[in-house]
Amino acid sequence: MAYTGVALSRCFTHKHENKGFTLLEVLIAIAIFSLISLSSFTIFDSVLKGDATSKERSERQNELQRAFLIIERDITQIARRTIRFEGEAPSAQFIQSTSDTFGSEDQAVAFVRQGWTNPGLLLPRSDMQAVSYRLFEGTLQRLHANFVDSVVGEEPKIRPLISDVTAVSFEYYDGDKWQKSWSNNTLPLAMAIEVDTKDYGVIRRQFLVPGDGQSKQTQLSGSN
Repeated sequence: MAYTGVALSRCFTHKHENKGFTLLEVLIAIAIFSLISLSSFTIFDSVLKGDATSKERSERQNELQRAFLIIERDITQIARRTIRFEGEAPSAQFIQSTSDTFGSEDQAVAFVRQGWTNPGLLLPRSDMQAVSYRLFEGTLQRLHANFVDSVVGEEPKIRPLISDVTAVSFEYYDGDKWQKSWSNNTLPLAMAIEVDTKDYGVIRRQFLVPGDGQSKQTQLSGSN
């Protein structure tokens, strides 16, 4: 009799140990697993978006820095030389700031700069370069030709500098005040460029120019 009681006890114990999960326990486990998975995916997605945003901002800042370095190099190397377009007569000014010349609704500028690298004069061109800047379809562009005086029909080389631009303007410092245009046959003492971008707003940079301002123009007028 004692043996039978022990056997029954072991049988009930064995059945209790092999008992499976209930439907409620399985549903709770699935819900917990889903919450953990959703949280992990949200964190992972946030990390990916943050990395993409950081990369875009870094590329944008590199674009702006590279563009202003090019602009600074050109402006600080302005030459006292007139410019001509497509074989026409040379301009009377060193700086051409008429927007109609460049087919742009916004203000544009053109001038001749020195320091165009030509090691050993191996290339059949001058070390001077006629450059111009204009806003075209929301992009600030830099234009130049192979020769300092372009000929009829010569297409300029176009280099996009800054994208997502809504407006651009140039100003000229004559030693007394900033002007929106420059019509003197001298060079200003400084030039400024304002670029209105969609993401950073208005960015203004000012550059010194090896110019005479209005002093030389005043002297010439006084001598007459």
